[in-house]
Amino acid sequence: MIELKTATEIDALGEAGRVVARALHAVRAHARPGITLRELDELARTLLTEAGARPCRAPKPGAISTSVNDVIAHGTPDHTRLADGDLISIDCAASLHGWVGAAAITFSAGRPRPEDTALVRATEQALADGIAAARPGARLGDVCRAIGVLGRSAGYGIPAGLGGAGVGRDRREAPPVPNDGHPGKGVPLRPGLVLSIEPVVLAGGTDATTTEGSVVRTADGSRAAHTGHTIAITADGPRILTAR
Repeated sequence: MIELKTATEIDALGEAGRVVARALHAVRAHARPGITLRELDELARTLLTEAGARPCRAPKPGAISTSVNDVIAHGTPDHTRLADGDLISIDCAASLHGWVGAAAITFSAGRPRPEDTALVRATEQALADGIAAARPGARLGDVCRAIGVLGRSAGYGIPAGLGGAGVGRDRREAPPVPNDGHPGKGVPLRPGLVLSIEPVVLAGGTDATTTEGSVVRTADGSRAAHTGHTIAITADGPRILTAR
């Protein structure tokens, strides 16, 4: 069932979103060649805990997901050290006073490869286009298609089964928000609907993936990027709850 949130509940979701945004900002500032993924996770956990929030990754280890290079999603923050030029995606979701914020960023550690810079820019533009389409009176398919058009036109792959969802008391609620779709189709966007919009694009141009346990990788070994925000549909348009 799709639940519409009140203005007070959206404000509470925004508080959780700001905590997540601060954690992501700090992790990005701290990430550099030689740093371990575990160190980034410990930093995020400390910031979330100090803010009174708790990570939403249980039973998975870590406060954040750390996906490096060809890892698309659910990367485990272990003792792997970042190398110069690694492309890393950080996915963070946390609950504060019972409400969840979720967001994701992708960036290069050290000197970025030009092709990685282009990949990240395309992913961020897909996110911006998806958010811009999330207006009252539109439909969910309009948001999904806005993401897909950008990714496909840039020649990137878009894996099926990955994307955003409704957000509220839980990290993933109805409805799912895939990264491609058909305009004019799907759930109507009404004020009070809260969604995570999470473009995932693959540099190799194919949509194929492989899975090792819970970790998802590109099938061809190419790099992946993932970015996302939690937004609320309001009468005035989309409100970003995890603004950085």
